[in-house]
Amino acid sequence: MANAKNPKYSGVIPPVVTPRTAAGDIDVQGLKNVVEHLINGGVTGLFVLGSSGEVPYLTNAERELVVGTIREANAGRVALIVGANEQTTARVIEEGAKMIALGADALVVTTPYYALSNVAEVEAHFRAIHEALKIDIFAYDVPVRTHVKLAVSSAVKLAKEGVIVGVKDSSGDDVSFRQLLLATADIEGFSVFTGHEVVVDGALLGGAHGVVPGLGNVDPAGYRRLFDAAVAGDWATAAAEQNRLADVFEIVYTPDSSRVSGGAAGLGAFKTAMVAMGLFDSNAMSAPMEALNADEATAIKTILTRTGLL
Repeated sequence: MANAKNPKYSGVIPPVVTPRTAAGDIDVQGLKNVVEHLINGGVTGLFVLGSSGEVPYLTNAERELVVGTIREANAGRVALIVGANEQTTARVIEEGAKMIALGADALVVTTPYYALSNVAEVEAHFRAIHEALKIDIFAYDVPVRTHVKLAVSSAVKLAKEGVIVGVKDSSGDDVSFRQLLLATADIEGFSVFTGHEVVVDGALLGGAHGVVPGLGNVDPAGYRRLFDAAVAGDWATAAAEQNRLADVFEIVYTPDSSRVSGGAAGLGAFKTAMVAMGLFDSNAMSAPMEALNADEATAIKTILTRTGLL
């Protein structure tokens, strides 16, 4: 972690899953159980209303219920970082203001989507949101969902201006990730997080400040051990932990792709694993996504058993 320069945010900040009851409602008690599981596992923050939280599927009332429930369960123990997920600038500002009122310590904001933007508009988008809301903002680079890659030059410019405090990089572009780390290494307080579950040791070795792992919902303690080993410079231990977590990640490949969508497969695997671990009762997904079935759950339990989680 040679590039860290007093980052304000670091460590393990999982994107919290949103459990539903078999009837399809938000499972409030299950959500509280998840928060305890994550905090007991040593996470340094909670990313609420992210992709793993099924944010585009939640109604406004459900989003508010999820944030309020997690805020109450967290009780100020770790940073509450909330996604303000909307298509365009004015809508993000409106959503972000709501999330701040509900207790967000920081916001996570993507590039505009649906709208066809250029680089100048993307930069203006982040500036306007920061100016309106005066809160810490993470830029979330997730082109698989927004269909726009956040340019390294834009991220660096916004970081130097103090518009963003960090980037959550889920782009899968290792070259631009390394370029971003190098270009922001001297910016006081700035954080770069990887969103990729299976290459975290490499990201930390390159200077990343932390990870936002969907799989961290299942095994937060494993990611915390990996992070602590990296901070200590014990790269052999970090790699061994990452290898085990890569094996845990095999759960996302158990669903039948002819029946379950790519989005439902990964999130459904996390939920199914958490049901097996006793955190909540149902692996129900937001409509129209299909839940994983009994055969898939059995395959997931086999993986959890061999990796020490059951």
